Amino acid sequence: MSLAVFSAWLGFWQLERMDLKQQLIDQFQNAPDMELSRAIEADNKYSRVRVPGHYDPDWQFFIDNKILDGNVGVHVLSLFRPDYSDPILVNRGWLPVPADRRSLPTAPVPEGKVVIKGLLARPNEDGVRLGETQSINASSQPILLTYMNMNAIAAAVDPRLLPQVILLDPDDATGFSGREWQPAVILPPQHKAYAVQWFALSIAIIIMWITLSYKSARKNGLAVGGSNSPDSLADK
Repeated sequence: MSLAVFSAWLGFWQLERMDLKQQLIDQFQNAPDMELSRAIEADNKYSRVRVPGHYDPDWQFFIDNKILDGNVGVHVLSLFRPDYSDPILVNRGWLPVPADRRSLPTAPVPEGKVVIKGLLARPNEDGVRLGETQSINASSQPILLTYMNMNAIAAAVDPRLLPQVILLDPDDATGFSGREWQPAVILPPQHKAYAVQWFALSIAIIIMWITLSYKSARKNGLAVGGSNSPDSLADK
């Protein structure tokens, strides 16, 4: 029965995850339009911003192992220097990469002043972390990273680097593929399906336990047909 209880707990946990993901999607879809400085001060989960400034060609990061349509590639993060704020990283989208990472694709950096539009968000710092901490060498551009470490990037680039990133709008001409941003990999319907599976497993375990208990009771003469049944008492 402990397994049935655990399965039911997992079902309720998936329902909680479903609610959290729905809240995240609601925040994503209803992100307010704000100036960058106000958005940073408000510290919302998401805010839509329009920022004048220029890209810094001296700093560009490729975040490895990003999948798009079944293909492996990188997310291109370029350093952007706003006119009225501290520097910030801009996720300009996805580029394919060959299996040999010694040959990386080129990601041209726009020159001159531009106005970018995008979603201000907290960076995803997930990723495989094996061995020593990744080194950031300014002389090697672009810098290939297996995961984002904002503290390490800020230490190498500029201590004033903002802790957020801008996810560039799909219609912005300075970006690449894969900019149909989503707030979560697993969406609420998937969590609901997982919850149903766990509840079904819990019910199946309970039914199996009841069935086996009933059969065991009959075998030991404690159920209908046993030595203490009404029929057997009537014969005495």
